[in-house]
Amino acid sequence: MKTIDAFKLNEEELKQEIRNNQDIEVDNCLGQRYLGCALKEGNIKLVGTPGNGLAAYLDGASIYVKGNAQDAVADTMNGGLVAIEGNAGDALSYAMRGGKVYILGNAGYRAGVHMKAYKEKRSLLIIGGCTGSFLGEYLAGGTIIVLGLNCKPGMKLTGYFCANGMYAGKIYLRTDEKPVNLSDKLEFHKLDRDEKEEELRPLLEEYARIFHLNLEEILASDFSVIEADPQKSYKQIYAAV
Repeated sequence: MKTIDAFKLNEEELKQEIRNNQDIEVDNCLGQRYLGCALKEGNIKLVGTPGNGLAAYLDGASIYVKGNAQDAVADTMNGGLVAIEGNAGDALSYAMRGGKVYILGNAGYRAGVHMKAYKEKRSLLIIGGCTGSFLGEYLAGGTIIVLGLNCKPGMKLTGYFCANGMYAGKIYLRTDEKPVNLSDKLEFHKLDRDEKEEELRPLLEEYARIFHLNLEEILASDFSVIEADPQKSYKQIYAAV
């Protein structure tokens, strides 16, 4: 794997190096935008804090960040893997269509807005910490999991208006507490042991392995799920039924 120093390149040169050397480690990232966009293959390791638009339109490559990331990570991502060993900013996984995004820390506002799923495409967003308001707004498919690991005492897993406008997909929360301002068009229920094993274990295994977490300890906690109420679904507003 080739190693380069981001301090020695301008933003365009850095992006070109990543495109030309798809198995690469980039040290000293500091706000460079749109790294790894639309890559179909390769393994990219970024050390530091990449800027806005990381992994936008990603289409199969794997990107690992040892540090935090700024806004709009995985915008309209189509496939591949993004794993961030830190926090992510606002608009994480906006309109994500496929692939997996794993965040060890917290995420900002509007994470998972308008995520989708189509046929074999199944987008998955896992956030290890807590999130800001409007998580999963207008969710149209795919799966979001929020674990609340290492959150400050009394801090809620989500902010206001979680799943506002959601009409497909699922949001799993590692709590039995209903989010603030949850719409009456949505269903909320606690998972039993069998549901956790069947639904959550397969989704969390890779996440726990990548970040060296104890999966059994995570699954020992209470989990709840949010889904669209088929009798009141927003889907009737957006599409013919």
